[in-house]
Amino acid sequence: MPSAEAIAAPDDHAAVTTGAVPPRQDRDDLITTTVKPQEPQDPALELRSKRDEVSGELQEIARSMKLSEEKAAQLEASIAALTKSSETIKAALIESAARRKEIETGISEGEKRLADIGLREDAIRASFKGRRAVLAEVLAALQRMGRNPPPALLVSPEDALASVRTAIVLGAVVPGVRAETDKLAADLKELIALRDTSRVEMEKLVAAIATRQEEERRMDLLLAENDRLARTNSLQLQAERKQAEALAAQATTMESLIRSLEDEITSVRQAADLARAEEARRAEMSEEQRARARDLVQSGLPDKNRIAPAYAFSELKEKLELPVAGETLRQFGDPDGTGHQALGTVIASQPGALVTAPADGWVVFAGNFRSYGQMIILNTGDGYHMVLSGMDRITTGQGKFVLSGEPLATMGEKRVASATALALETDRPTLYIELRKDGKPVDSRPWWAGGDSGKAQNDS
Repeated sequence: MPSAEAIAAPDDHAAVTTGAVPPRQDRDDLITTTVKPQEPQDPALELRSKRDEVSGELQEIARSMKLSEEKAAQLEASIAALTKSSETIKAALIESAARRKEIETGISEGEKRLADIGLREDAIRASFKGRRAVLAEVLAALQRMGRNPPPALLVSPEDALASVRTAIVLGAVVPGVRAETDKLAADLKELIALRDTSRVEMEKLVAAIATRQEEERRMDLLLAENDRLARTNSLQLQAERKQAEALAAQATTMESLIRSLEDEITSVRQAADLARAEEARRAEMSEEQRARARDLVQSGLPDKNRIAPAYAFSELKEKLELPVAGETLRQFGDPDGTGHQALGTVIASQPGALVTAPADGWVVFAGNFRSYGQMIILNTGDGYHMVLSGMDRITTGQGKFVLSGEPLATMGEKRVASATALALETDRPTLYIELRKDGKPVDSRPWWAGGDSGKAQNDS
């Protein structure tokens, strides 16, 4: 008969049937293995590490899934049926982006729930290891009750729980370990519940990943159609893009880059002139007109065919959505890992997450700039510029006017090494957001919906 101390290691998570989900391999040693004392960990870092692990699993699942030919054909037919105008395509893009960001927010929240569950499971397993001598005594008592060997404590927690309950009912457990037996029963019950909850969460996330893939395909088709409609000025845009690249290579600071772009690039200069004209027009408005404009900010649905910001940027405090769904890792003023204070916000996203325009604005720059990597600069009016960097693929172009919620770029699979993402305890892709007023960095938190935390649109 096997010894009571030969307690097997935990099993895999149950595989989800949708899309060939790989099982998660637990690597706990047998309880009989010598337990090494561990240094206490920062709970936030421990959660972030577990969340990165969950994110990696989901990324593997996404790679194994493929949009069916039937679904792809349906999406193509739906795009073909649209009225082909700049306004309708842009409206469809914004609607698709909103759906996709909602899905990605749900996935991000699900990642965190799975990470919390995983940490609690790890804590129970560690508790079992720490109490292995007492548990061996309990299971030895159970073993003497009959011919069958004791159930595997972690491989089959349901069987172990049933045996412990039987032992309690029959009074067969040594009185001195009765309290420990009750705790063991409670831990086993919780472990079973955690595994059931984890299985349900994983199934929901797999379904969400499938839905996101459909929305990604729809957006790709819409972006292709949007590009086709905008090809009339392609030669001019190509020339301006090359000019912008040359200016970016010469500029030494963000401030000098923005100034040179708005001085020397025709479309960017025109956009800056329009922004200043809008500011002058608003300055001449009566107080009554300003009040109506503020009411419009609260409840209005602006024209999707507009060519200038619907609202003054200064009127949009606590109204903007973050450009990407995810977890805020660093805020304006936090240590940036180089002995200085951060000049912007850093958000860890899911691989391939969508980046959208937080407000109406003109694209001043879209390309690579020094240590910022792939970068977009938006002129949002009122003397403000929004800088976004850390993306993998930019889908907008310099000189374009974009609407709030319009897709701009997508994140990569891993964090891009850059000066804005130093000393971050994560491998997930990170978006850097910097708000500038008259060329100088300012705290963007007052502009994000939900207060000044900057975390209203994420899950932390």
